[in-house]
Amino acid sequence: MGTIINILAIVLGATIGVLIGNRLPEKMSRTITDAMGLVVLVIGALNLGALADKDFVAAVSASGTLLVVLGSLLIGGILGALLKIETRLEQFGAWLQRKTSGGKQRDTEKFIAGFVNASLLFTIGPMAVLGALQDGLGNGFDVLALKSTLDGFTSVAFAATFGWGVAFSAIPVGLWQGILTLSSMAAGSVLSSAVVASITATGGILLLGTGLRVLQIRMVSVADLLPALVVAPLLTLLVDALI
Repeated sequence: MGTIINILAIVLGATIGVLIGNRLPEKMSRTITDAMGLVVLVIGALNLGALADKDFVAAVSASGTLLVVLGSLLIGGILGALLKIETRLEQFGAWLQRKTSGGKQRDTEKFIAGFVNASLLFTIGPMAVLGALQDGLGNGFDVLALKSTLDGFTSVAFAATFGWGVAFSAIPVGLWQGILTLSSMAAGSVLSSAVVASITATGGILLLGTGLRVLQIRMVSVADLLPALVVAPLLTLLVDALI
């Protein structure tokens, strides 16, 4: 139920954003988007506090937490580049835009930007991971309910600037959180707090990259770094077993 509510919130928020988008001056839309970008940077920075998580430190040592995250980003980045995740995500966004509206080149670029940036923002945060795990374990969907509220308001702001591409970010959100929810039914109970902390810290850095994209400071290839969210818990378990 948590993921379904999340999908509906994104679509509803994006619809509202598109409807009011044409009524907002371009400067105001840009200001709203900049505000969201700054908030994403703050959330990413706060998630880095997981580097000091006592269970994470106990598992890999105080200096090892940052090394695990760094190693995860390097290995994940290589895997993501080889798999061309960001390119495929952009191509999928372009395909969706062609199927839904056709449109001009500028409209296509806005659609892809909205789809990719919203997809990254809504899928890599720790609330997506932790909320899906909680839901799959039968502990309720409180976290995903809160995430749905935040995503809904964020969709309004994003869609006012980028258009319908934001609504289609509900597709990767549904797939990612759905997979995590189903997987946690079998494996979620064995995930230690150290493993969760490694995912949270790594996700924090990816959120920083997403914030830079939203602010148009640098188009960090965050999608290519997504495999780091899988590598991080594996490295944590490996280091914990060796020391």
